Amino acid sequence: MYRFLRTPRWWGINLFVLLAIPFCVFMGTWQLGKFEDRVDSHQEAERKPDAGTQQAEPLASLLPVDKETSGRAAEAGGRYGEQFLVPDRTLDGRPGSYVLTLLRTDEGRSLPVVRGWLPAGAEAPAPPSGEVTVVGALQASENQGTKGVRTAGGLPEGQLGMISAASLVNVVTDDVYDAWITLTDSPAGLTPVPAAAAAGTGLDAKAFQNLGYTAEWFVFAGFVVFMWFRLLRREAESARDEALGLAEH
Repeated sequence: MYRFLRTPRWWGINLFVLLAIPFCVFMGTWQLGKFEDRVDSHQEAERKPDAGTQQAEPLASLLPVDKETSGRAAEAGGRYGEQFLVPDRTLDGRPGSYVLTLLRTDEGRSLPVVRGWLPAGAEAPAPPSGEVTVVGALQASENQGTKGVRTAGGLPEGQLGMISAASLVNVVTDDVYDAWITLTDSPAGLTPVPAAAAAGTGLDAKAFQNLGYTAEWFVFAGFVVFMWFRLLRREAESARDEALGLAEH
């Protein structure tokens, strides 16, 4: 009744099943590993002390920004220069803007400094004059996937849709750091902007997408086994009916 298993057609089916199941299991395990890595990174980021409780380190010693240095307390000295608003940034559910001021550091480059969050309709306070030393949480440049950024353009003069060297290169002549800091203590009228978790460390939609892919790959593996048994049963029943002379001609 199972002689059909020796036919070329079934050799091909069996070979496909033997290759497909391990592949699906491997891909599911790989996606699960990526999700577990994100969980570990998230837990590690949660254990990091707040920037306000850390000993500030020189900016240069923390660059370039990575998962280890993101959120660390950085210190830089210089003079404040041009100031911009970064609109459509919410804080505790309230609409407003970030106040971003360029700090021309002693190294001759400009560091974007978010001095705080400004409620919608309020006027941003002017930055202090003269030499200043700023301390804040170090952050990586934003990109198109960062929550809250505006990439469509059309903003009024003096506003930026994204905090990054790439967005500033067309509006300032200075060499800009590929990083920014959010002040630990904001001036009057502004609220400190909390540091964001480093990319790839938060349990966001992308992390749970990996978990969803894990389930999909294991479902695919189960579906392959189910279809193999279904084909086998159908072929066996057809062979039995033929042997008993019950097959339709």
